[in-house]
Amino acid sequence: MTIAAGFIEFARRETRGVSPAYERLSLAVSRDDELLALLGTLPPAKWQPNVLFGVVRFLGGPVDEPGAFREYTLANWPAVEAQLRVRVTQTNEAGRCAVLLPVLAALPQPLALLEVGASAGLCLYPDRYAYRYGDHLVGSGEPVLDCAATGVPPPGGVPQVVWRAGLDLNPLDVTDPADVAWLDALIWPEHAHRRARLRAAAAVAAAEPPLLVRGDLVDDLPALAARAPADATLVVFHTSVLYLVPAPRRQAFAALVRELPGHWVANEAPEVLPYAGLPEPPGDALHHVLALDGTPLAWTRGHGQGITWFA
Repeated sequence: MTIAAGFIEFARRETRGVSPAYERLSLAVSRDDELLALLGTLPPAKWQPNVLFGVVRFLGGPVDEPGAFREYTLANWPAVEAQLRVRVTQTNEAGRCAVLLPVLAALPQPLALLEVGASAGLCLYPDRYAYRYGDHLVGSGEPVLDCAATGVPPPGGVPQVVWRAGLDLNPLDVTDPADVAWLDALIWPEHAHRRARLRAAAAVAAAEPPLLVRGDLVDDLPALAARAPADATLVVFHTSVLYLVPAPRRQAFAALVRELPGHWVANEAPEVLPYAGLPEPPGDALHHVLALDGTPLAWTRGHGQGITWFA
């Protein structure tokens, strides 16, 4: 896919109806030969629209209007380029716990959670948040995570978690203001509710920081999994992470995680982890597939705002 096509795809599938500002920016960049040429000097992994927009936000630049964004990015390209080379998409959206909860709550308790691609580990606290599925409230505490659920009854409660750990090539620290600022920069401009949710979830994690290990999802997963308590159900999970991993490593990871004790919960785009015989997704927006031990269960939205269970 060309750089321009990637920005058009981002506008069409991810931002339309969700972030008008980023839809405008994406389409403008897709037509801007000068910006495309600059991005073309970077490795393909750095062509992600959300990383570019997040870097400009992180540096204090404007992202609400294409003209101002273009002027700032061109005028400050050395600083933008430097950040693009070291930053990666690490959207740590606690809202995704709302689509994981129906699976986690149904597994044998208590749980030992191990998140692959954990970023700052905010999704390792599904037992500490509250959830609202329509009019049905589950759990207590802050933040309250809203999710439109179709075809599945709301869980009866939150899971019991006795161990939580994360694996990431570049784990972030919720007690470090700079790391939290980068997580904030990755949130789309109009999403004030997600910024408030980030602050609330970061406070939960900072009160009892998780075990976060710097490492590779294949090479270092077995050793970390072995540290989980034997009397808990190990759950290895990941949400919107594997698209960053080359296909051969995805396949190696899938083969490895199937051999581990416990369960594997995946929430990834269907082209990233393919499954045969999927029903049509409920709309043109980007949807992920929630799967348990390789069996697909539901369509989910990227920030946890909706789940549609397969019939």
